[in-house]
Order: sequence, then structure tokens, then C-alpha cells
Amino acid sequence: MLPKRALQFWRGKTVAQAAVDDLGVVVDFVTKGNPTAAIDHLKRAPDRSSGQAAKLGTDVHGLCERINKGEDIGNIHADLAGFIEHYRRFLNDFEPGFLEVEATAWSETYGYAGTLDFIAMIDGEVVIVDIKTGKSGVWPDVALQLQAYAKADFLIDASGERRPLPEINAAAALSLRPDGYQLIPVRLGDDVFDTFKALIEVSNWEHNVSKTVIGKTPVDPINTKEEVA
Repeated sequence: MLPKRALQFWRGKTVAQAAVDDLGVVVDFVTKGNPTAAIDHLKRAPDRSSGQAAKLGTDVHGLCERINKGEDIGNIHADLAGFIEHYRRFLNDFEPGFLEVEATAWSETYGYAGTLDFIAMIDGEVVIVDIKTGKSGVWPDVALQLQAYAKADFLIDASGERRPLPEINAAAALSLRPDGYQLIPVRLGDDVFDTFKALIEVSNWEHNVSKTVIGKTPVDPINTKEEVA
């Protein structure tokens, strides 16, 4: 529900890059009398790029989860090896004691849920951490995400069994890339949660209330005057 100004720039740059990289494809479409296909190919470039990044992020998160649970991850694809190398370096440097891994945080009070990456003891504090694998690093709205997890009513299993959420002392984002990692502190607070709750209302407007405010048929006037010949 927040504006993503950086994404607007990224989408424009991705389309421009596709126009250069795929020039032969675009020209072929146009010279064969199908300019619509050329336009469609270019405008879908951001979706193709984000889809690849999302899959890579999902794969990295899955491997990190298995490592956190003590599972053997076996051979790692070359595209993921750098991420995992530096994740293991993070584990070695900070020695987190995992309390929760990929747990679903649930709020009946405010009507939201989400899956947190992990909660761990780090340097004597209970820290809730979100892993970010994007090239752009960590953005402020991660605080909204982590604050929402920290304010959830409880954790819940797939079976519906509930358990208490550990008392959170601090939050951080782990920026994980193939060439290194950074553990970046994230401030939590009531002001952050107030913003998150406001965005819940915006979401309710966008998905529900906005669909009810415009009438389906125009109102006819009560009195009509006969046309003068």
C-alpha cells in the first residue's frame, strides 16, 4: 500500500535495457507488421526480470531455512553458492541461537498474518530478522514488516496449534548477496506500528470499501420539462 518510487525508475530502466538487448527481436516484430507484439515484449520486461529475482530469492530463503533447521542441503546450484557461502559466514560471525524459523505470526486483533524468517538470540538479545536478497539492499518499509511480526498475537502452526511469540528485544535485516552480507539494525516502535495499522485501513479501502462508494446507475432527475417545439 506504499508508493514504490524506486520501482518506477527500475521499471523504466528495465524496459530501456530490453529495447537495447532485444533490439533484433523488436525490429523483427515491427518489420513483420506486428508492432503490438514488440510493445508487449518491451512492457513485460520488468515482469520477466522480477520473476527471475523472486525465484532466486525464494530459493535462497529455502536453503537458509534448511540450514537454520540443521538439515543437509547437499549440492548447491552455482547461482546460489555465493549467497549460501556468505550466509554461513554470517552464522559463523554472529552465532545466532535460533528460537523460531519460518514461523507464521498471526494477529486476530488487527487481522493480518505473515511468515517471519527467524527469531534468534544474538549478542544476548532476542532479535527478529528478515533476510533480503535484492540488489537494492534494505529499504525502510522492512521496519513495517518486522514490527507487524513483533506485534502479532501469537505464532500458529499449519495444524492451527498456537504458541506464544517470544518477547522481541531488537530487529534487523540481513542483506545477503553473492559477494557479502550486512546485518543492519532496524528500529521498531509504536510510531512504526501506527503506520502499519494505517496501511491496513488503506488496504481495506483499496480492496473493499472503494468498491461500494460509487453507485451502479445514475440518478434520473425528479422533474423533467417537455421539450419546446
